[in-house]
Amino acid sequence: MPRTTVPSSVRQHRLAGYVFWSRLTRSESPGLDPVVLVGGAMHRKEDWGRVEQGMLASADVLCPDLPGWGEADLLPPYLGPDVPAEALVRMLDDLGIERVNLFAGSYGSSVGYRLAQTHPERIARLVLAGTMAGIPAASRPMMRAAVALAEAGPRERFGPAAVEALMSPHPEIAAKAVVRRILSLRFGTADEGDLAKFVANTNRLLSRDIIDTSVPPAVPVLFTTGEHDTLTPPELCRELALTCPESWYVELARADHLIHLERPAQLVDLMTRFFAEEPLGDLAYATAVEDLRKVPVPV
Repeated sequence: MPRTTVPSSVRQHRLAGYVFWSRLTRSESPGLDPVVLVGGAMHRKEDWGRVEQGMLASADVLCPDLPGWGEADLLPPYLGPDVPAEALVRMLDDLGIERVNLFAGSYGSSVGYRLAQTHPERIARLVLAGTMAGIPAASRPMMRAAVALAEAGPRERFGPAAVEALMSPHPEIAAKAVVRRILSLRFGTADEGDLAKFVANTNRLLSRDIIDTSVPPAVPVLFTTGEHDTLTPPELCRELALTCPESWYVELARADHLIHLERPAQLVDLMTRFFAEEPLGDLAYATAVEDLRKVPVPV
């Protein structure tokens, strides 16, 4: 019998002195393992909107604020993805969840990748969106400029600069004006805690490779991004996918880095198909769908 929908439950967790939070919403008819949504550097557990609602059709949905995110404690920039990855394990243990399907996007993709390396038994399937192994040289000046604005201002320039960094100028981006308004509001209302986390998280990305590919994750991984993504270009996302022995690559049409805002229904459909182990086949909303399992892994 389908479960009755209940309100989201918010819970505090602790690990190694860090306080962090979970937001768990139950599905009326869960047919899949619970789905965890880990977002970008300034993403909050309440920000998932249509993606969270769409995934609730087939699974319980867990939205965390891990160390460095949202309401959780700041994570110093000298620490890598191990602390948030272990925090996610602690969160699952606290909630009594053995195994999940995990979506991790943008900045959060390094945490998803690290968790798949260290605790593959906790992940059924993994989707990584808008990711790459390291920050390209061409992107570093823009990111350093955004950090400088967050640290010293002028404050009114930080929001527009952040929006321009995240969004492609391509005219075909889906819901471009709406997404721009959402981002402008988010960055425009950022408080000092948000800015401190943005600075720490961005400096973390600039100080090291985002992802260590020396030990590929032993779980099935779907890599995806928008065809017009200028922050994490599609070719770099696909390049990272090729380092994994059991991987797929899907490029979404009419989208850039912000696929969860621009094409939420299509992202939900893609995740649902992949988590259910259904064939991806021809996706009307994709410009590329590749099964990379038969492509030799680079040495």
